Amino acid sequence: MNIIINVIPLVSLIFGSIYFYNSREFIEMMLSQPIDRKSLFTGIYLGTSLPLSAGFVIGISLPFILFGKISQQIEGIAVLLIVGVALTFVFTAIAFLISVLQDDKARGLGFSILLWLILAVVYDGLVLFIVYYFDEYPLEKIMIALSIINPIDLGRILFLMKFNISALMGYTGAVFQQFFGSLFGILISLLCLLAWTIVPFLLSTFYFKKRDF
Repeated sequence: MNIIINVIPLVSLIFGSIYFYNSREFIEMMLSQPIDRKSLFTGIYLGTSLPLSAGFVIGISLPFILFGKISQQIEGIAVLLIVGVALTFVFTAIAFLISVLQDDKARGLGFSILLWLILAVVYDGLVLFIVYYFDEYPLEKIMIALSIINPIDLGRILFLMKFNISALMGYTGAVFQQFFGSLFGILISLLCLLAWTIVPFLLSTFYFKKRDF
């Protein structure tokens, strides 16, 4: 589960960035036609995120179907697929935002990889640092805020909260469940992931409409 939740953002960031940069000539050609920029950008975004999501769903579901295990693990598979698809849309939107803001392909890819390293690796170290050095202070609200600003952690929490596995959730996940309760926490996680998709997409659309190609 952790491998999937960490790899999906990396693949979405890199593939989304490369696809956008490699499609620059196509975008310039399309913009020479009487086509609305918002519609064009939305089409490119969906044309990237939907195939990535479909590939993930097929890749995860197929082994369970072939070995006849899908009926036994249907609930867990469904939650994992929802989390994976949500993270795909989130990080594809972020990749497009980085690509729109940064003209240079090498820098854009560098920023994408750096962002993934921060969210997937540095973030956990930061949480441990805060918990260790400020253990005498009430950290519940800070931990909730840290969870909300990291979509990877939100995906992990969403999956583990569904099965009420507090021991595997880490400090942020345990606090999240304790503060919100299981069902409410799941809804909050979904809403936060939705916000993580919508906000970068709207920002990238805004800058795409103003960008001079």
